[in-house]
Amino acid sequence: MHTLQLGSGWFQETPGGLERVYEALFRYLPHCGVSCYGIVLARTVPSSHHRLVVAGAPIDPLWQRWRGMRRVVRELRQQTSFDLVAAHFALYAFPVLDLIRDLPLVVHFHGPWAWEGREEARPGMQMRIKAWLERQVYRRAARYVVLSEAFGHELVERYRVDPACVRVVPGGVEAERFALDVTRQEARERLGWPLNRPIVLSVRRLVRRMGLKQLIEAMVLVRQQVPEALLLIAGRGPLAEGLQAQIEAQQLRQHVRLLGFLSEELLPWAYRAADLTIVPTVALEGFGLITLESLAAGTPVLVTPVGGLPEAVRGLSASLVLEAATKEALAAGLIEALTGQRSLPAPEACQAYVRAHFDWPVIARKVKAVYAEVL
Repeated sequence: MHTLQLGSGWFQETPGGLERVYEALFRYLPHCGVSCYGIVLARTVPSSHHRLVVAGAPIDPLWQRWRGMRRVVRELRQQTSFDLVAAHFALYAFPVLDLIRDLPLVVHFHGPWAWEGREEARPGMQMRIKAWLERQVYRRAARYVVLSEAFGHELVERYRVDPACVRVVPGGVEAERFALDVTRQEARERLGWPLNRPIVLSVRRLVRRMGLKQLIEAMVLVRQQVPEALLLIAGRGPLAEGLQAQIEAQQLRQHVRLLGFLSEELLPWAYRAADLTIVPTVALEGFGLITLESLAAGTPVLVTPVGGLPEAVRGLSASLVLEAATKEALAAGLIEALTGQRSLPAPEACQAYVRAHFDWPVIARKVKAVYAEVL
């Protein structure tokens, strides 16, 4: 099976959920008999990925990126025969629809792009244009791969696609990479984190829908019950300055710290070093790959009942799903977890759950099965 994978950015340059899934599938699909030629927007990609082609730089004007996509698609189609096209981002599939109209199209739906902008207070004409563009791509697809049932509903309701063509394939994780053979204390020593405090970790992009404002507000209540509790927030984004100001205003400097960007090398150590992680999303969470990363490290994760987050963890323990995405519910969940009032799965159970259901080789085989439906 020969596939052309239309991507967005390359994960090492533009880390994000979409890019992480794209890169992982590009690496793992060939192991189950699916060859991949990929197109991305990046400055450069590893030379080892000889079937990955750069169509332009992410900072190029849009017309240049579109022209680059068309040029590369034409070149690859002249050199190689493809069985199907898999599109991961509508913005870069749209300009080549006429060049691939004779091939089956599978859309990997990573989220409602237009509505994500609205959640970040960018409504108006821009949102309507994005939604129109997405619909032009989606109406061409023979199948849709979504990360969760919640995003399947988003796709059907917002874009009016045929629900009979939607397939749920969850996100994946490199289970072995996160299963470090070190103790929590050893991980903290490596990172320079406090050795004798209960630590909660949240790895999030610093934007509104991630719920970090509410999480910081929750820590005002948490510190009253667990005075030594420390929340560490890893990530970068436009809210960094505002969140730091909130921490200062609520006198939480001893209880909440912004870590900034954590490298891929340090991320497994951070998950292992934490007593608990939390995903406080308030809107549009398709799945939450960070839930799997934390569980693969043996660290339980609390999630809000938003989007696909409950689907990611309920098979392990319903206690990992909070009652709401409010500051009160976040605080109650953290207090209960940190004081032993909320039952949490053991590290071994977390890791076994991920290996059985979400290791990337498992997910790649499920994606291959969807591709096979359109051939």
